[in-house]
Amino acid sequence: MTSPSEAPAKAPSIDSIVARESGLQRRLSVGQLSMIAIGGAIGTGLFLGSGFAIGFAGPAVLLSYAIGGGIALLLMGCLAEMAVAHPTSGSFGAYAEHYVAPWFGFLVRYSYWSSIVLAVGTEVTAIAIYMRFWFPEIPGVIWITGVSGALIAINAASVSAFGFVEYIFSMVKIIAIIAFIILGIGLVANAGESSAVGIANYTAFGGFFPNGVWGMWVGVIVSIFSYLSIEMIAIAAAEAREPERAVVAAFRATLFRLVFFYLATLALTLMIIPWTQAGNGESPFVRVMAQTGVPGAAGIFNFIILVAAISAMNSQLYVTTRMMFSLSRAGYAPVVFGHINQSGVPVNALWLSSLGIAVAVALNALLPNESFLLMMSISMFGAMFTWAGIFATHIAFRQKVDPLLLRFRMWGYPYTSFAGLTLMAAALMTTAFVAEFQLTLAYGVPFIAVLLIVYFAYIKKRLK
Repeated sequence: MTSPSEAPAKAPSIDSIVARESGLQRRLSVGQLSMIAIGGAIGTGLFLGSGFAIGFAGPAVLLSYAIGGGIALLLMGCLAEMAVAHPTSGSFGAYAEHYVAPWFGFLVRYSYWSSIVLAVGTEVTAIAIYMRFWFPEIPGVIWITGVSGALIAINAASVSAFGFVEYIFSMVKIIAIIAFIILGIGLVANAGESSAVGIANYTAFGGFFPNGVWGMWVGVIVSIFSYLSIEMIAIAAAEAREPERAVVAAFRATLFRLVFFYLATLALTLMIIPWTQAGNGESPFVRVMAQTGVPGAAGIFNFIILVAAISAMNSQLYVTTRMMFSLSRAGYAPVVFGHINQSGVPVNALWLSSLGIAVAVALNALLPNESFLLMMSISMFGAMFTWAGIFATHIAFRQKVDPLLLRFRMWGYPYTSFAGLTLMAAALMTTAFVAEFQLTLAYGVPFIAVLLIVYFAYIKKRLK
């Protein structure tokens, strides 16, 4: 077993990677770090994307999200172990660069950056969908432009401003989900025997597996997209006041809250409305609230999920900015994107990371009804490739670090890391056989090929 200092000569030392990414300000508290992860993961993936997952899996979507949550739990354990050892904004991209190979760190960073840039587009596209509830005649481009401008300004101000706003947004979401669960339980508990509400809905429309085990497995793909952004805890650790304590506390709290919120809300949704009615371009949660009988409940909850999308978009702008900052400091992107302003914010990287908004504006104008699913299917590749890359990096990390020196250790290694890697590879390959996600690999494979050509033909030579 070797130590980190004995990594291959071609890879920079982890200390040099951490040093070159210095300059960001450590202003995030433990609570803010947890809320950042929740803010990123409780968004469009749950409130709108779950409708697509239900369409694939039916009531078996509960198993889909449980499996996705299990994969996310394994991922968070691997990330927490590495982030406690090396808190840096490059996070899993920096670890991949050092513990696997520089070219692999290049691939992971750019795959993740492109994925979240496009995920920003899914959130802002969802904002346009939610606004149709009140203003069906107003073009979605207007809402996209206004919200995007406000969030870019918040992210450009300081990490403290971002952390404060995200904390408030995430708290609103958590309160709303708890209220949804309470109202849902009340609606189910008070339903009469002749009511269409109840556990019978799990089997009344084609059984628990209406589309078979295959449909349930396809639902796992959407669930992974829903859990996407929990990994930003590791990236934000570089700007946490107490990174070791913050990462461990966030890991222990965030995942279990997320899995509970996802499974509880979906379980109640499927009891209250038939799975065949969940989706159709509208959040299934709004449909449920319309049936509670509470005056204005649907409109209130539509506002809540609008806040959720804005919150997730806010978190994603933050994390893409830091990843581009890391790429620049590594020499993998122009130097200008590694500059920071007086408030410690990489503003140039923020502007570049807003590209997904421009793509969303164009798609929303051209294909307003299909834009969300298109953005989701394209952004999925980078997310799934990155998650698989994190598991592979953790395996390499453990082979080069004495586990007795680690302040936090993931249980079950190496079985948990290999299980996570296998499941992610299987999910990624599955997209080739699902019509709605065939763009995932059609975009992703050429994207990786181009990145490899750029790295070996230009980046590697320039770094030498």
